[in-house]
Amino acid sequence: MDVFSALQTAVSGLKAQSFSLSNISGNIANSQTTGYKRIDTSFVDMLVDGDARSQTAGSVAAFSELTNSVQGNKVSTGVSTNMALDGQGFFVVRKKTTDAGGAESFSNANLFTRRGDFAPDKDGYLVNGAGAYLVGASLDPVTGQTTGTGPIKISNAIIPAKPTTTITYSANLPKSPATTNAASTGGLLSAFSDGTDPRVTPANGATTGTVSEANAQSFIDNSIAGPALTVYTASGAPVSVQSRWAKVAAADTATGTSDTWNLFTADKTSVTGNQTSWTNIGQAFAFSASGQMTAPTGKTVPINNLTVDGVNVGQVTLDLSGGLTQYAAASGTVTTNDLKQNGYASGSLNSVEVGDNGLISGKYSNGSVIGLARVEVAQFVNPDGLKPDSLGNYEQTVASGEAINGLKDSTVVGANVEQSNTDIAAEFSKMIVTQQAYSANTRVMSTAQTMISDLLNVIR
Repeated sequence: MDVFSALQTAVSGLKAQSFSLSNISGNIANSQTTGYKRIDTSFVDMLVDGDARSQTAGSVAAFSELTNSVQGNKVSTGVSTNMALDGQGFFVVRKKTTDAGGAESFSNANLFTRRGDFAPDKDGYLVNGAGAYLVGASLDPVTGQTTGTGPIKISNAIIPAKPTTTITYSANLPKSPATTNAASTGGLLSAFSDGTDPRVTPANGATTGTVSEANAQSFIDNSIAGPALTVYTASGAPVSVQSRWAKVAAADTATGTSDTWNLFTADKTSVTGNQTSWTNIGQAFAFSASGQMTAPTGKTVPINNLTVDGVNVGQVTLDLSGGLTQYAAASGTVTTNDLKQNGYASGSLNSVEVGDNGLISGKYSNGSVIGLARVEVAQFVNPDGLKPDSLGNYEQTVASGEAINGLKDSTVVGANVEQSNTDIAAEFSKMIVTQQAYSANTRVMSTAQTMISDLLNVIR
């Protein structure tokens, strides 16, 4: 390499360090930009072809090195629709376009971003501070099924009432129920003095049974409190359901009888004394000596024509998949482990929250929490191969590979955003080194210029 080549090499060094300073400048400028990924600089030597004995140091080239896989710090914002990704992946977003007539629409091309400062616009669409609209699956608030994919819109529409169709119940019935008349009856319910028998057992073959108001107090004295909860009609009207358990048969090895219970529901809200009648749901619940339910064999029992205070709820399914047992209990009362129902009144949206699985749920005035949408997150085999676009967005490239939908090991953190991954202290250190390298290259140039002048003076 001659002195002229040294001069050219120094020029390449100036260009490379200038390129590095440009990246450093951009990183510092975007140190407070939400979701920004700093751009580092890598240097590559450019050698002239030659054998080992004549090889000389060559010029240098600078290239950008993305840090899309390096996560920034998360910071709480208190805004429920803000979200940050903890781990790898990108939010899928789209841009809004306007045609010549002024009509707005969304582009079909997906972009990818880590900027999660999403908030509803005037139409309810979730858009971040850079104008990118969040993409995901919209869910039907009633059925929970996916209704479509695209930009997520949070609707303020009132959700319709949902009638109760299932009561989920899990409990333990006491081996010896502590009824009011337990001392004289052994805790068992028998036929009433007027000859009516509300019990449903395999022995008497009855399939239905009712307790009249005249026998209501006697029934209460020979039964124990069962599940009580509020259910809803098709119009969303709340109905308070009271129930009682009555043991109708005790185990007898001689006759092969098992411990058997019946469940009754009240026909009125008030269940004091002789103010209401009671309806047997029509199922005998039998238990083995070890306390396991042997009948019914299925996990669900229908409650037909449930009516309270003249309001008909309709058929409700009693779900016992959580377990119904009969173990000895010192209290002699029912121990309820789980009791809930799936109905609700109509309600208006109060607030939304984002779960770690990307599910956006709405909290409604009726107390319901209902899934409204699911955020779409894309993973890439080589996230640093994405092409940076303006406004914090990235485009898929051959180098990045195809987008793979799903969170994998990542989670979504609601009411948070991801900060820039720029470290100001590190950028200042790199800037000092870059400045020194740049100055050193200028010294090489001035030295080469002096040597060339000396050569010219020799010729003169």
